This record gives sequence, structure tokens and C-alpha cells, in this order.
Amino acid sequence: MNDRKIRIHGVYHHFKGNNYIVEGVAKHSEDLSEYVVYRQLYGDGGLYIRPIDNFMSEVDHDKYPKTKQKWRFEEVKKI
Repeated sequence: MNDRKIRIHGVYHHFKGNNYIVEGVAKHSEDLSEYVVYRQLYGDGGLYIRPIDNFMSEVDHDKYPKTKQKWRFEEVKKI
């Protein structure tokens, strides 16, 4: 994993266009692997989990060459 940090209650922009709020980080009960728990800020406000390494990963620019965003999820700057 890279050295980026997840901010709980931070708002993150997914490279495909929507915003999400991080609710927390959870550990799998058997292998203790970490997952980001996040909620969509649109539609029904669904709650999701994703492995922390995946959440913090770079966009695959070979697969998505038109994407300008470096990271899969980037924190929205505070104003």
C-alpha cells in the first residue's frame, strides 16, 4: 500500500464521477484484513466496503486512458 492516509468522515471522489464519505475502517473477523466502509452521497445512500489497498490504489490508466484522476478515490479538498 502507498503512504496515503484515509480520513474518517472525509469525502472522496471516485474516478468515475461520484462522491462518497468514509464511515470507518473495519477488520475482517478471521484474517484481520482491513476494509474501508464508505457511503455513497447520492441515490439511496448505500453503504459499501472495499479492501483498503484497493480503495487507496491508483487508477489503471491502461484500462481507463481518458481518466485524469491519479487515484481511484481522491479526497475532496476542504474549503
